[in-house]
Amino acid sequence: MVWVRIDNRLVHGQIIEAWLPYTDARTLVVGNDELAKDELRQQIMSIAIPLGVEIVFLEVAQVGAYLEDKKLRDKNVLVLFADCRDATRSRKAGLGYSCLNLGNLHYGPGKRQLCQHIALSKDDELCLEGLQAEGVSIDYRCIPSDPAELA
Repeated sequence: MVWVRIDNRLVHGQIIEAWLPYTDARTLVVGNDELAKDELRQQIMSIAIPLGVEIVFLEVAQVGAYLEDKKLRDKNVLVLFADCRDATRSRKAGLGYSCLNLGNLHYGPGKRQLCQHIALSKDDELCLEGLQAEGVSIDYRCIPSDPAELA
């Protein structure tokens, strides 16, 4: 099963300690254009990854094709994006998913605080509305043990 999550911190403790065990993912795919070109940041993030879990850093548009090419669609894979725009771009480039988990989207100027761990800009809201119109359910959970809030 492919799990898709938006978390502006990408790889951090909650991903390692909560989401990887919850999803039982053996592959962690980080879809981020900037990070895909930054080997130093990749190495730093990779240090925390447990043995037996492969981490891959890809440009957003490459994620769907990578999963197809490596025949990972039927495996447990956790895909991370930093923002709604990237999750939408990846879907348009071929990454199919029916549920999108929103994790940590921090507050900033022009954003509306939706709940404790999610603040959305107008662009974020439009992206999510577009995904919902395509049949994607939105799961508002910071960690797997939080009650599921689907929209």
